[in-house]
Amino acid sequence: MEQTIELLVAESGQRLDKYIAQEEPDLSRSLVQRLIREGLVIVNGQAVKASRKVEVGDTIVLRVPLPEPPELRPEAIPLDIVYEDVDLLVVNKPAGMVVHPAYGHRTGTLVNAVLAHCPGMTGVGDALRSGIVHRLDKDTSGLIIVAKNDAARQHLQQQFKQREVKKVYLALVEGHLEPAQGLIEAPIGRDPRRRKRMAVVRAGEGGREARTKYQVMGYFALQVGGVSHLYTLVEVRPVTGRTHQVRVHFAFIGHPLVGDPVYGFRKRRLADYGLPPLDRQFLHAQSLGFHLPHSNEYVEFRAELPTDLREVLERLRALTDPRPWPAEEFQDLV
Repeated sequence: MEQTIELLVAESGQRLDKYIAQEEPDLSRSLVQRLIREGLVIVNGQAVKASRKVEVGDTIVLRVPLPEPPELRPEAIPLDIVYEDVDLLVVNKPAGMVVHPAYGHRTGTLVNAVLAHCPGMTGVGDALRSGIVHRLDKDTSGLIIVAKNDAARQHLQQQFKQREVKKVYLALVEGHLEPAQGLIEAPIGRDPRRRKRMAVVRAGEGGREARTKYQVMGYFALQVGGVSHLYTLVEVRPVTGRTHQVRVHFAFIGHPLVGDPVYGFRKRRLADYGLPPLDRQFLHAQSLGFHLPHSNEYVEFRAELPTDLREVLERLRALTDPRPWPAEEFQDLV
């Protein structure tokens, strides 16, 4: 069996193999090169070389052989456990860790790690998503809940369905975001041109209701070569929980997340401006509030910013004149 993927090129200049690997994160560049050699990649109806430069309007069709379903097995991967009881775990997931096994990510996932920590969890919910009740993107850090049994899983899923779970993210976005407080309302669905991406799509064309509240925490202004580069730190509270919702919504209003390789400004690299390099989107699931399944007690948990994001903020603050916050108030943020 194989999967057919169709891409419509929206940006010229890149090598074919690099462009495909960028647009399809689940496909490694080496795999893409092999598919091209085997004639499984067609551009505008013709087989081409990996070195061919793509052009706006090119139609790329890939035929990707489907692998055998990954085997779910425990792996002794260290976990940053913020809370644990008989029903659930609250884990501070690092950036770079995939939540559950899928094509392109057979091992090293959060589920593999949790199964080693809790051997009796196999089979809680979906076969490859044992205990998972919500998701974080691979390169988003922060808090995620994992259920240890089916009763807890159902209880937690109901809370998410009823929008009773309080989720707070911290994000750094491009530009000077105004107004300082707002609600982004725009339906989200699959991008019709890029299968792996999400986009703002009309409700009648597959878009689903999506709402994101935000509050500006502060502004940064960085001067490089006489040019001002503006950034805004925002506290984000998603009302709904669509795939890539925060990333899509802020890109939609013209303020994509800093470092976002899919929805952001790909050529704007922090390292080029003398800032700590960042190889992922600046997005951190900072806090979670929900009711415990066994007691219905409401609890909240918080995860501090990881080192890579904290260093970016500290450097931006040091270079912004005047500094946006007093030292003690700034420490509360990072």
